[in-house]
Amino acid sequence: MTKLQEWLAGLGILFAIWFHLITSKDHSTFANENYNVILYSPIVFVLIFGLYAASVVLYRVFTFNDCEEAAMELQKEIKEAKEELLKLGFKFKEMTN
Repeated sequence: MTKLQEWLAGLGILFAIWFHLITSKDHSTFANENYNVILYSPIVFVLIFGLYAASVVLYRVFTFNDCEEAAMELQKEIKEAKEELLKLGFKFKEMTN
């Protein structure tokens, strides 16, 4: 079973329980007392999940590590490639180092 199937099965079960609580004719006292909470709970859960996802993305962006060695290596490779292209007769409009 893939992760997608696991998530879809879990969400399907939660949806079935929610749908039963909303549409059942013989509500329990819990369902009667908390009908509005049960009715709007999927919207609240989606909003909470959205806030969680946004906070995780922002945290990971702010704590992203710079890789100075890789940047230096890339700049060196660019310089070497420009030199090789110049030897082959390629003319750059603007030469920046």
